[in-house]
Amino acid sequence: QVQVAESGGGLVQAGGSLRLSCTASGLSFDDAAMGWFRQAPGKEREGVSCINGSGSTIYYSDSVKGRFTISRDNHKNTLYLQMNSLKVEDTATYYCAAGKYGYCPGSWSNMNEYNDWGQGTQVTVSS
Repeated sequence: QVQVAESGGGLVQAGGSLRLSCTASGLSFDDAAMGWFRQAPGKEREGVSCINGSGSTIYYSDSVKGRFTISRDNHKNTLYLQMNSLKVEDTATYYCAAGKYGYCPGSWSNMNEYNDWGQGTQVTVSS
């Protein structure tokens, strides 16, 4: 049984930083692309970033490019999202998901490309 769990959310002022972590078990972690998504109140869940199994290929949404960095440690079965220069509009519940493939497909920001999801961690950015 695959289990995915996020941690590291919290309250931070605009311009600040947070690092989210996601641990996954029950799967061959280094064979799975991993993604970060977020969902703000009243909005649809959106793809933030995807990293392939080896960590050699990364994609970001335009809204976070240059501010967020995704990475993974396959020895620890852990995915990270370093978030810098946070904005109020980054406020959302952030979710980690294990992809269906070892690579990030062209439609990596589509939720249907992921099999297993965590429960989410709340990130709140205050002005």
